[in-house]
Amino acid sequence: MRSLLWLAVVGLAVAEDGLAAWLRYARVPGASRHLGKLPSAVVTLNATKGYPVHTAGQELVDGIGGLFGKKLTVAKSKPKGTTATVGTVSAYVDKNPSAAKGLPDLVEDGFYLKISKGNVLILGQNERGALYGAFHYLSVIAQGNVSDFTLTSNPDAPVRWVNQWDNMQDGGTHGSVERGYGGDSIFFWDGHIREDLTRAGQYARLLASIGINAVVANNVNANASILTPENMDGLARIADVFRPYGVQLGVSLNFAAPQLLGGLDTFDPLDKAVVNWWQGIADNLYKRIPDMAGYLVKANSEGQPGPMTYNRTLADGANLFARTLQPHGGIILFRAFVYDHRSLNQTLDWKADRANAAVDYFDGLDDKFEDNVVIQIKYGPIDFQVREPVSPLFTHLRRTGATVELQITQEYLGQQAHVVYLAPMWKELLDFDLRVDSKPSTLKSIVSGKRFGQKLTGYAGVVNVGTNTTWLGSHLAMSNLYAYGKLAWDPEQTSTGILKEWTTLTFGHDKLVHDVITKISMESWPAYEDYSGNLGIQTLTDILLGHYGPNPGSQDGNPWGQWTRADDDTIGMDRTVWNGTGFAGQYPPEIAAMYENIETTPDNLLLWFHHVPYTQKLKSGKTVIQHFYDAHYKGSATAQTFVTLWEKLKGRIDKERYEHVLFRLIYQAGHSLVWRDSVNQFYFNKSGIPDELGRVGNHKYRIEAEEMELKGYKSYRVSPFEAASGYHCVVTETNSTVGTATTKLKVPSGKYDLAVNYYDMALGNSTWELFVDRKLVGKWKGDLEYELGRAPSPYIDGQTAARKTFRGVRVKKGSELKVVGRPDGLEPAPIDYISVLPEGTVD
Repeated sequence: MRSLLWLAVVGLAVAEDGLAAWLRYARVPGASRHLGKLPSAVVTLNATKGYPVHTAGQELVDGIGGLFGKKLTVAKSKPKGTTATVGTVSAYVDKNPSAAKGLPDLVEDGFYLKISKGNVLILGQNERGALYGAFHYLSVIAQGNVSDFTLTSNPDAPVRWVNQWDNMQDGGTHGSVERGYGGDSIFFWDGHIREDLTRAGQYARLLASIGINAVVANNVNANASILTPENMDGLARIADVFRPYGVQLGVSLNFAAPQLLGGLDTFDPLDKAVVNWWQGIADNLYKRIPDMAGYLVKANSEGQPGPMTYNRTLADGANLFARTLQPHGGIILFRAFVYDHRSLNQTLDWKADRANAAVDYFDGLDDKFEDNVVIQIKYGPIDFQVREPVSPLFTHLRRTGATVELQITQEYLGQQAHVVYLAPMWKELLDFDLRVDSKPSTLKSIVSGKRFGQKLTGYAGVVNVGTNTTWLGSHLAMSNLYAYGKLAWDPEQTSTGILKEWTTLTFGHDKLVHDVITKISMESWPAYEDYSGNLGIQTLTDILLGHYGPNPGSQDGNPWGQWTRADDDTIGMDRTVWNGTGFAGQYPPEIAAMYENIETTPDNLLLWFHHVPYTQKLKSGKTVIQHFYDAHYKGSATAQTFVTLWEKLKGRIDKERYEHVLFRLIYQAGHSLVWRDSVNQFYFNKSGIPDELGRVGNHKYRIEAEEMELKGYKSYRVSPFEAASGYHCVVTETNSTVGTATTKLKVPSGKYDLAVNYYDMALGNSTWELFVDRKLVGKWKGDLEYELGRAPSPYIDGQTAARKTFRGVRVKKGSELKVVGRPDGLEPAPIDYISVLPEGTVD
């Protein structure tokens, strides 16, 4: 299996399609100069094929061979010449008893590295740690550093898990991978575990290289059929391909499985028959998978069953599973994402607030959980928004350990169709001081277990890779997976330092490549926040559908509790104690006081904690509404620069990856304008307050499609209204009618960039042609649902809005511009507007 995986990676690394990710082992510049500083042989201590020490030896041979062209021999004992020795501390001390005193203390999964004059010593506290050490050494030399050094590295926390929201079969509301934008599941198909698990093994290799020690392969919204004997056998096969990399398998459970699968008439966690049924499940799983990591459980949330169905506590539910795992050494991650959307009513209850739910539901339970229960808490109180305060629940659990749940897949943050480097956000959250008992209490100190002296704590990352060779659907998005692993191991690392490592390993050593990727990446989160949702208002996306395109109106009146309480005069959630939902009071006193007072609340969370007039002055001196207008223009302007920056790298990056990234950056530049205009137009209409700079609603370069001469096209009112420039677009009169939209240009003769804003619905593949004076400028097809992994939509709205730009087109004053749209299926070739832009201008 190991050799097959390597052949697959090597073969595709040449094509540079992204499958190898940061483990390309591409030749280091000037490799031949460094050969004398590298080992000539590898010795693995007590290695067994199929386990991590053996894998570490293979990685060293393959890595040094690829990076430097040096072929290493594999020896059973120390040969003549320089040697890389890899194994566990215990195996090394068995052979060298006198060496024990000179070795550092290592915690579980930790490793020790000593590089001296070409000799390399890699020791792990366990086999997994030895493999981690080998990967770290290869990462260092891949970055061109062959110097001597000594390093002791221990993970910051013991739980470093990945959650995959993979469904047992395709179809349904969320497809093969819920909130996944990189293709179908690498684990499941048609209700069963895939026969070919090659990609699962490759995934484990990538995760091991960044210190991840467990993967929950199936969706938190679990299908009970995962526990059939056939599927248990399949899970064992997944565990088998994980095992060489030290990655353990976890399983997500459906709380009602005793009833759904087991034939019981109850799933009450205190019912003896239910307890016995679950014990049988645990025993059967561990019989097949002796090293299984444990369980992940989502209960009593978004319609999922749970212990509260029977008036039991969440602790009763978590402990049910914990006790079945204890004989086997497993742990349970029990999600704190618990709320009842049926009880939330924005209109009838001013104090209703989903943000309160986690603390409310877990209040008084801290000392009720078994020792092998870990509470998995989303970083913020709502749901992976572009900005949220740190969840106060972290401060309420002092006996029971917690993991912080981060989301690598960009559910609310552009779905990998927009580049958003997330490490700066995560660093800001991890570094935030919650001031428990008026003492330093950063989030990272809590999830490391240091602050409260807990043993089981850590990190859980929702990744959702798929069968796409880029894994996540975008090459640049893989920097987020890399950063997640690095920060889970050591949260003191910097965002830029992690990015530099990843860029070198993924794209090479070219300084311009580094500079460009660093600039794009480090500006991407602020830009996305600016053009989506700012001042703590949340990501103003369509909460009712795909969580992708702009739809600020959907943020109120929905049953999910993601509200802005925007009306004609005011906006924001009042979460104060004195007048609002009381959420601010869930924090320790120092933090609660900061958020309670509008003067001390940071502007970037103002609307999260306070309900204010649109004319409320910020610390910058701007009003809330003017900040909205300015930020959306600023963010979208930044997104335009990503394209020109990336174009500087043509010829410096392989063609396949260069064009893949360029396509997405061009798309993002266009879609950021959709975001800008939709949000600004919505709040201009709601507040009636004009933009001080006169930009909102004024687009001098645009020609609205509905105002052109139409043949076969008709005007269509778009909903939500702000998703179209003039509230309307044009659609073909029937699904078989070719439509034309024609106009005479009034601009002076010269070269212009011609941009067509259209809608690409997941109902067909319409085609459009753009003509100037009967000469074809360009033709394109509405097939973004195949090109981009973002959630598909059948509607004409901000999610399907897109832009096609043709640069440097020569036109004359009075030229005829015509767009021809050919519908396909149920997609009526919709057009919003055409912009005729002086070269380099953005409307």
